[in-house]
Amino acid sequence: MILIISLIFSLLSFSNASVLDFCVADYAAPNGPAGYSCKKPTKVTADDFAYSGLGISGNTSNIIKAAVTPAFDAQFGGLNGLGISAARLDLAPGGVIPLHTHAGASELLYVVEGSIHAGFISSANAVYLKTLNKERYYGIPPRLAALPNQCSKFPTPLIVQTTFIDAAVVKKLKGVLGGSG
Repeated sequence: MILIISLIFSLLSFSNASVLDFCVADYAAPNGPAGYSCKKPTKVTADDFAYSGLGISGNTSNIIKAAVTPAFDAQFGGLNGLGISAARLDLAPGGVIPLHTHAGASELLYVVEGSIHAGFISSANAVYLKTLNKERYYGIPPRLAALPNQCSKFPTPLIVQTTFIDAAVVKKLKGVLGGSG
């Protein structure tokens, strides 16, 4: 009996997009654990699959000198249930993006202008790092810690407290990325 109940709950948690051609987000309907409800197909237009929000530079005059402009299903209804999303990152000189992961998605970086240090840390604590210049791509596998910048001069104890990464790993990363402190 427990197996049947578990199966029913798991079936309810799957997105409608897996059984439909598409599932454009219906922002007027309730949002559940599986994402947005689907618009009725008769209400879907070609505009639901087009998005222009990434063409404007973000404001980098802040403490981290960075701005992220998302194009997730909350902004771009046509992505609902597809398992993909996009974002624009504007990174000023000296800007930083905190160490982060994407649990169920890979990350693909593309440098439009300038250069950045990009990389990731494997589950075996190996660091894969590359300096990317204009018109270069870099892929980061899902669930791994992404490093799309330099580690800068933040004190190691501060990084340890905010990222929960072992101090030895932070120091190793700083050595590879040219950071100090």
